[in-house]
Amino acid sequence: MTEEAKQKKQERTQIYHDVYDNKIPKRVPVNVSLNLNVVADYAGISGKEALWHPEKLEKAADELCSMIYSDVCLFAFQILLPAKYQTMGANNMKVSNTGFMQHPNHVGFYPEDYDAFIENPYDCIVERVLPRNFQELATPGRNMFAIANAMKASNVVAGQNLAVIGRLNEKYGYYTTEPGTGGGVYAPLDILTDTLRSLSGMSMDIRRMPDKVKAAVEAVYPLNYRVGLPQKIDNYGRAFFPLHLATFMKEKDFVPLFWEPWLRQVTDYASLGYHSGAFCEHDWMRYLDYLAQLPVDTTLQFEQGDPKVIKEKLGRRFILTGLFPLSTLRVCSKQECIDKTKEFLDIMMPHGKFIFGFDKNPLALADVNLDNLAAVCETVRDYGVYDNPGEVAGEVFRKEDYQHSEVPPFTSKYYKTWEQYLEENPNTPESAKDLVMRMEDEMVKFVYGCCQ
Repeated sequence: MTEEAKQKKQERTQIYHDVYDNKIPKRVPVNVSLNLNVVADYAGISGKEALWHPEKLEKAADELCSMIYSDVCLFAFQILLPAKYQTMGANNMKVSNTGFMQHPNHVGFYPEDYDAFIENPYDCIVERVLPRNFQELATPGRNMFAIANAMKASNVVAGQNLAVIGRLNEKYGYYTTEPGTGGGVYAPLDILTDTLRSLSGMSMDIRRMPDKVKAAVEAVYPLNYRVGLPQKIDNYGRAFFPLHLATFMKEKDFVPLFWEPWLRQVTDYASLGYHSGAFCEHDWMRYLDYLAQLPVDTTLQFEQGDPKVIKEKLGRRFILTGLFPLSTLRVCSKQECIDKTKEFLDIMMPHGKFIFGFDKNPLALADVNLDNLAAVCETVRDYGVYDNPGEVAGEVFRKEDYQHSEVPPFTSKYYKTWEQYLEENPNTPESAKDLVMRMEDEMVKFVYGCCQ
């Protein structure tokens, strides 16, 4: 890393840490990245090719990094990979003709599965849901090879993606979080919804069998809680929740089925000193008073809503991001983009606890005017400067303010505790515990990830 890159990394780390440490930073962090398909479009490479070979995008990603200012790597990590899904014969995730990973209209969890799920969610997912979602897993014998090949292939492709990001981080001095301090997890009702029951299926279940849904949400909590825990807790990692179903629900259903289980999870994490972050998909304006109950310093990214109202109601308690319309880049002139960025910053900057980001990520290069994107990012960097850096920003997080609930132990016939492992393998030294349990937990997260 060059001396210039080191200085940039030091500055970027400081402004992010200040935001997370309840301080006013020197300036607003610019949190902008472009996904694999956008970079592939820029490179003139098919998305179908890029999904298997992200290393082919390095030159294009490097050019974009030199053009567009951001405090984090402009080239985003690709989570959904055909190397994983196709290798297992996925029915719940397909590559489109245009090279996008998409959810087809497929359901892997049936109404008659609720009783088995309530008895043991993980066993039900392994035995019933995965064979329906993945054709290769429905074939005895072949299923072992499919899982092994999927894990190996996706690790190879993901490793190529991470290697490119690592080199760009080194060259440009981007801010990075420490590995193992965060991760992605669903809200308890959302894991039941996405590729298990689907949005339409869950909406029907809430009307017809709300008691079953409530029992299933309660049953899945130990699994959901475990998946969201990081390897190491610090003040800068986050458990990230993409919130999907909530805004499509009636409030009378939202509170017991979605809100209370999710609030429980983020509160449990807060009691450990582990922060949460959420993408509030769609329009959460009618639920702002509920969001106000979340632990201090939860990061909230909004897709829709009134910035003035959101800042006024939530800005002193939470770290806010999102809201700036991506459509601005397509429909406005460069000067209009600059002016709208300044207006937006005037609303969101006061009292700190703000990271600049768009309301949504672009899906293709056609969603972005690169000149306008560069102008917006540079305006945030140059205009978004505070005159009181270092002062306390809003409410201060204290983990002792939160109480951990009683969480039943996670159990499954497909998961061995260390004690169970030792019983079967008594000559295993204690020094092997970390490796053995890491492998068990990685398989749990792999299975959980297959429900995305």
